[in-house]
Amino acid sequence: MTATRGLEGVVATTSAISSIIDDVLTYAGYNIDDLAEHASFEEVIYLLWHGKLPNQAELDELTKQLAKNSVLPQGVLDHFKTYPIDKVHPMGAIRTAVSLLGLYDEEQEVMDEAANYNKAIRLQAQLPAIVAAFSRIRKGLEPVAPKADLGLAANFLYMLTGNEPDAVAVHSLNTALVLHADHELNASTFTARVCVATLSDVYSGVTSAIGALKGPLHGGANEQVMKMLSEIGDVANVESYLANKFANKEKIMGFGHRVYQNGDPRAKHLKKMSKELTAMTGEPKLYEMSVKIEEIVTSTKGIPANVDFYSASVYDSLGIDHDLFTPIFAVSRVSGWIAHILEQYKNNRIIRPRAEYTGPNKQVYVPIEQRA
Repeated sequence: MTATRGLEGVVATTSAISSIIDDVLTYAGYNIDDLAEHASFEEVIYLLWHGKLPNQAELDELTKQLAKNSVLPQGVLDHFKTYPIDKVHPMGAIRTAVSLLGLYDEEQEVMDEAANYNKAIRLQAQLPAIVAAFSRIRKGLEPVAPKADLGLAANFLYMLTGNEPDAVAVHSLNTALVLHADHELNASTFTARVCVATLSDVYSGVTSAIGALKGPLHGGANEQVMKMLSEIGDVANVESYLANKFANKEKIMGFGHRVYQNGDPRAKHLKKMSKELTAMTGEPKLYEMSVKIEEIVTSTKGIPANVDFYSASVYDSLGIDHDLFTPIFAVSRVSGWIAHILEQYKNNRIIRPRAEYTGPNKQVYVPIEQRA
């Protein structure tokens, strides 16, 4: 046996959920460009879970079920108030809250198809409420209950701010959620599938996935991009900032992707949104800095921007706290995690790879008094 570092190039399973072929991302065969331009996030959720786009009746039923299940148990809200707020990263808070959420679900340990679908609905509906509630509670504000007549993107912004968002904000967030919904066998999705392949429950699978997404080499990259933009401060500082990073061999967050050779197809949609939103908010320098950074990194290192790079300035323009960028990724990606979890259950085999051993051999036990 020979190890493949990072499992690069290893095909670990079959899946009908999403694909990345020749730098084209599809969900169930639909090009991400087509979906980003036309689909609601709710349509994409249905597509990922059922393998087809919904008709109007199916979409209405999904929307109704998401609205019906979006209110959090009071115990979860109360638990937030026990956290050491000034020390807790939101990703740690939502990881814990999702695990706690399972304790309030009477079907948590019921593993039939209907019960698992019910859990999928509850998790998809309640994760946005978890992120919004934690954001408000840590600021000393009361959580805002969701509105039954708002879609998922609009409801999230409403629960976050207490004000109904305008159409531009809703459209922008909806598009971002569509773009982030699934991405084949990425680190967090693989983690979820490994977890539930043991026949653990849906909540455990999603909790595990959130733990993987938290890392800066996965979902945490967009927060680090915003940190970089804040440190640079102005377009005039971009060249010297990057020169220093290059000299110290430091990674520039938001660039490169293992599975794309010629660039992340999602990045262009977020770049366009970043240009529009930063102009609307009177902060065009965020977009201008981003473009300058992209030009230098791409020309110097030959590495194009990925989905995280322009999502940072998009979320900032929507007035979202910087440490909530990765939780918003989770609000979207839970749709994909659930799709993969349900697919894993349908044709399950425990995921148990082997390791190439590189340690010493033929060791002999020596009594402790004889050891150096």
